Amino acid sequence: MRIGELADRTGVSPRALRKYESAGLIGSERAANGYRVYDERAAVRVRNIRYLLDAGLTLADVACFRACLDGDLSTAPPSAAGLRIARERLAVIDRRIAAQTAARDRLARALEAAPAVRVS
Repeated sequence: MRIGELADRTGVSPRALRKYESAGLIGSERAANGYRVYDERAAVRVRNIRYLLDAGLTLADVACFRACLDGDLSTAPPSAAGLRIARERLAVIDRRIAAQTAARDRLARALEAAPAVRVS
């Protein structure tokens, strides 16, 4: 299938598909006309990539799952390496949330301390 069909079947933009391909997560052949042609397994791989990205992993994290992308990741038992990666990513997300919460609290305190401004 061509990139547009793969995009339609998976709900992923052609741009994202090219990014996944450049990261080595999916592969294609080139037709005589130069178009990318993907096999049927590519749709499964793309859905698994989206599953992992939607769970909060990065593309670099997903690359660690390259060997597992042809199966059903949503029902497979997690590996020790997969759990380690997920825990590391969760810690990063938690730190970002804490930093954003602290910034929000500082801004809220500054606004509370600011003199009221009349709007006419």
